[in-house]
Amino acid sequence: MKKTVKIIGGGLAGSEAAYYLATRGYKVKLYDIKPNAYTPAHKNPNYGELVCSNSLKSNDVYANACGLLKEEMRILGSMVIAVADGCSVPAGAALAVDRDKFAQGITDKLRQTGNIEFISEDVSSVDLNDNVIIATGPLTTKSLCDFIGEITGSGFYFYDAAAPIIDGDSIDFENAFISDRYGEVGKGDYVNCPIDKEGYLAFYKELITAKRAPLHEFENVKVFEGCMPVEVMATRGEDTLRFGPLKPAGLTDPKTGRWPYACMQLRKEDKEGRRYNIVGFQTNLLFPEQKRVFSMFPALKNADFLRYGVMHRNTYINAPKVLNADFSMKEHPTVFFAGQITGVEGYVESTASGLLAAINMDRKLSGKESLVLDQTTVLGALSCYVATPNQDFQPMNANFGIISPIEYNPRKKAEKKQFMAERALRNIRRIKEIL
Repeated sequence: MKKTVKIIGGGLAGSEAAYYLATRGYKVKLYDIKPNAYTPAHKNPNYGELVCSNSLKSNDVYANACGLLKEEMRILGSMVIAVADGCSVPAGAALAVDRDKFAQGITDKLRQTGNIEFISEDVSSVDLNDNVIIATGPLTTKSLCDFIGEITGSGFYFYDAAAPIIDGDSIDFENAFISDRYGEVGKGDYVNCPIDKEGYLAFYKELITAKRAPLHEFENVKVFEGCMPVEVMATRGEDTLRFGPLKPAGLTDPKTGRWPYACMQLRKEDKEGRRYNIVGFQTNLLFPEQKRVFSMFPALKNADFLRYGVMHRNTYINAPKVLNADFSMKEHPTVFFAGQITGVEGYVESTASGLLAAINMDRKLSGKESLVLDQTTVLGALSCYVATPNQDFQPMNANFGIISPIEYNPRKKAEKKQFMAERALRNIRRIKEIL
């Protein structure tokens, strides 16, 4: 009879790990504070809830490292990516999901295993002799965060932000158009909300002076670059947003036949288009300020905000000091960490760490050597990043820069990425055969 594994946290990493182990015959005890309690950023009682965005980023295997990572995970049988594929919504080259169906789908998959005991409890510590995967995410509760600090001797944080979601019926389509970037009008997955120069400059002035929600805990706020609040980004210069989330390039306004001065994009939260999120508009503005300032775009003048943007603290450990490349602790070999708390950044990256932690927990309990992948794959590159000594350790997204270079060095960057992707997939398929 196989052993019991405790998993702390029912987010993406914890859910992925729980499913992997449960389907391999382990008795899994899955702990989460939901549904009896919630963090400030969570509202859905189901597991695998997405907080910041409904996008799992690009699906392009040969041009985007996160797209390649998802394909590596598909090959290894990732439950979370399979659920995401099954409830995707149109988003161009990106894999975006209906977040309610996504969380429901993950929860259903977990319950269907029959090997998982669901425990709603605020865990404050773990027995370091147990078989445990700590996947509590960046919003770990204070009591457990204190315990983790004790056993790791470290505790780091940065601030993360989420974008608002608006009612699709409240968009003024007289002042918006549907098109992908450089795509055919009417055939795209994004609603584009143009604004002229005069309107943009007025919006910019209001944005940088708008009132923000207070962050009392820390004087020196650290913000992760990939989720920087739009109002913080704007302080870097008047045109910064026009080269970022309000980039108009490739978006031809059918009214003028030209690219707008600036353009906000909205992405579907569900297939029916009942809800849209404002792409790249993570924010920490006060709720009334969000409505006032963002509604300055003509297409959003009557926008009904279903959820306002929020900012919250994300916690991660100094993984290189305490973790091996298989995500187990150096001093406590049956205790693993997974998810953003390890210093991988992003939905897919967090899920990937949960999959690898589960694979290695299984191998350890089966008397096999750990599966430590090399840097020819995105999975292996992230594992190595987490375990490699680094005096300035910071959260890391999937990217081609952390993957081992190829011997053949073509001039074209796209060709180089394709070679790297093909090599990664060959290696992952070989690994699949030994699991």
